Amino acid sequence: MKRSFIREILEAIDEKTISFAGGLPNEKLFPMEELKIATLKAIENPKTYQYTISNGIDELREQIALRYTKEGFATTKENILITTGSQQAMYILAKFFENKNITIEEPSYLGAMNIFRLNGLKMEGVKLENDGVDINKFEESFKNTKLTYLIPDFQNPSATTYSDTKREEVANIIKKYDGILIEDSPYSELFFDKKMPYISKSLTNNSFLLGSFSKTLVPSLRIGWIRANEDKIKSLMIIKESIDLHSCGLSQYILSEYLKDEQKYENHLQKIRDDYKEKAEFFSKSLKSIIPEFIHQTPKGGMFLYGGFKNKIDTFALVQECLKKKVVYVPGNQFYIDKVPNSEIRFNYTHSSFEQIEKGLKIIKSCL
Repeated sequence: MKRSFIREILEAIDEKTISFAGGLPNEKLFPMEELKIATLKAIENPKTYQYTISNGIDELREQIALRYTKEGFATTKENILITTGSQQAMYILAKFFENKNITIEEPSYLGAMNIFRLNGLKMEGVKLENDGVDINKFEESFKNTKLTYLIPDFQNPSATTYSDTKREEVANIIKKYDGILIEDSPYSELFFDKKMPYISKSLTNNSFLLGSFSKTLVPSLRIGWIRANEDKIKSLMIIKESIDLHSCGLSQYILSEYLKDEQKYENHLQKIRDDYKEKAEFFSKSLKSIIPEFIHQTPKGGMFLYGGFKNKIDTFALVQECLKKKVVYVPGNQFYIDKVPNSEIRFNYTHSSFEQIEKGLKIIKSCL
């Protein structure tokens, strides 16, 4: 099995490279001072350094549960399993459903697809439309697999957001066949206009909802979670304990200390949304000006912009040429099951400056 193209690319680039590849947050927005204060408080307590329980410290699970409850999705700490990033959450679930068939979107998140392959899950792809999956094709697949992995909010890589109608239709299909939804939701808080309801909210006993602080706070804490009913959480803990006894206690206590001031976190989220919205609009406008043959929609949230060329251009071959000139992106074929080269590209816009965006797009244009 090959490594992730994105991880290989990140290792191949240097500080002179303009990277539109990884889903990297804007480092300038990290709440450095607040996290420093939270860290100093956390490290004063001896229990911060001790083993903790496998499903995560009570305080942090309660804080995450409360956020869901305030949104109308009743949740307790027993519904939360803390993981070492949402990538571990996906691995735990893939191990739980090992060797099953699973319905996924196409294009879909590369990291999840690699985990599914590693655990013997046979993927069936359903085409994404502008407002979510093709419902007829989704039902056709799901009635056989009874298991699906979806990213309904600012999808990675496509930036697609499911409409209210599509969310309801997906939920109804899952109920109809008494199947299971794995709802990956690392970008749901990065909305520019409004937050959409979780599909899992109407599938309390038939869903696993994944979340992460890597995209909304800082990645290096490596804190993610799974929200599910209590019995399912207990089953997942057996797998979790075979991987590690618990996720980093120090990170959990620092994060919990930071989250005690709820308004501080809300202010931070709004700051990110404002910055990313401005970047997304600038990136889209620059694309239309510099590479007008690249067709795309301006994102409504999240961290990515996705589209494709009018003419048949092998964007996998193109990125090799761009890399020679110190610009990199992720070619769209990496997000498909068969990985056949296509004319699509995923751009990350959150980590680059306005100057880098313009310069990088001009270099890509010169390589066409």
